[in-house]
Amino acid sequence: MDKTILTITLNPSVDKSSSVQSVVPEKKLRCNSPIYEPGGGGVNVSRALKRLGVVSDIFFTSGGRTGRLLEKLLKGEELNIFPFHITSETRENFIVLDIFTNKQYRFGFPGEELTQEQQKEILSILPTVNPCPDFVVISGSLPPGTNPNFLRRLVNIYKAMGTKVIIDTSGEALKTAVEEGVFLLKPNIGELAFLVGKEKLEENDIDQAARLIISQGKAEIMVVSLGSQGAVLFSESEKIKITAPVVEVKSTVGAGDSMVAGMVSVLVKGGDCKEVLSMGIACGSATTMTQGTGLFTKENAQHLFYEIWK
Repeated sequence: MDKTILTITLNPSVDKSSSVQSVVPEKKLRCNSPIYEPGGGGVNVSRALKRLGVVSDIFFTSGGRTGRLLEKLLKGEELNIFPFHITSETRENFIVLDIFTNKQYRFGFPGEELTQEQQKEILSILPTVNPCPDFVVISGSLPPGTNPNFLRRLVNIYKAMGTKVIIDTSGEALKTAVEEGVFLLKPNIGELAFLVGKEKLEENDIDQAARLIISQGKAEIMVVSLGSQGAVLFSESEKIKITAPVVEVKSTVGAGDSMVAGMVSVLVKGGDCKEVLSMGIACGSATTMTQGTGLFTKENAQHLFYEIWK
């Protein structure tokens, strides 16, 4: 029987990307025609899973003109959506490529607050989404003003239902969610340092920090992202480090979400930890090969996976 997946995105976006000949101050810059794509952590995870032939459901907040556009874009990709309608406007992000320097500029907006009533309603609605997911991916930022304990309550709800929880967020939201204990955690080195109360970690400190969190029951599996250097996976009995393949990087937008999707695509099929990490790195690296806010192609991801695996 196929495993079921639900992704949760509380602060989604519509990502608008364009390019301009050169970015200079105090001058009217004539951009090329924009491209609009769905954005936000869990939204991108589901979009990436679809590319790998894995079905998931998407729960996300949606409001205003931008929210309607987000829903339209997701329906256009034939994804299973569960929008939670709010009165405030879904946020936009703007990404622009300077053609002359080949540098990318990313402008992210914060989004609107979720009211206390909306937060309570979300916590009551999510457990009723059918089917009950085997895996839930809670990914992306929280809307401004949302109490970080909201995620802890969400994690608690799904753990009580027997669902394996995967978290990919940052700051206090990450810290409080992890206190509840999750199945898989994907911090970068800075986020890992924050979790263990350090200002920063050197690479040789990663082992101790990761194993401390696992020994405390805060995560069963931890994948520490090392950016262009790859990633290292820790479990109670394993440590696996894999270097990222060398690719031509065109954009880093969505690379982390693609990495999560790659790992989940293997987890739902019962793959081992080496395969989980390999597919995660392959999908993340393949997304960096794509211009603007686009995600990986299945062909690129599979090619990189076999390159890593051999």
